[in-house]
Amino acid sequence: MRVALHTKVRADRIAEYEAAHRAVPEELTRAIRAAGATSWTIWRSGTDLFHLLECEDYARLLAELDQLPVNVAWQARMAQLLSVVHDYSRAGADAGLPVVWELP
Repeated sequence: MRVALHTKVRADRIAEYEAAHRAVPEELTRAIRAAGATSWTIWRSGTDLFHLLECEDYARLLAELDQLPVNVAWQARMAQLLSVVHDYSRAGADAGLPVVWELP
């Protein structure tokens, strides 16, 4: 399944956000893949961040990462950088953007 998300980075933390994503912990990327993600891309336009991820089951992915120490630490770090924070826990499984149109 494909899941699109929208978050916002704080205007004064853009450089720090981008630097953090150049050094995502290998343990976290392994855990995301093990939880069923096959890809995750983030685009930035100003302070708007648009995520597209592909995974087997988004709710399961979030549930598997929910209490994982490396993910808990990463989410705490991201919470300091984002002005609109997505809920990357089981409760946030329905937070994806609705599909409006797809090229047939």
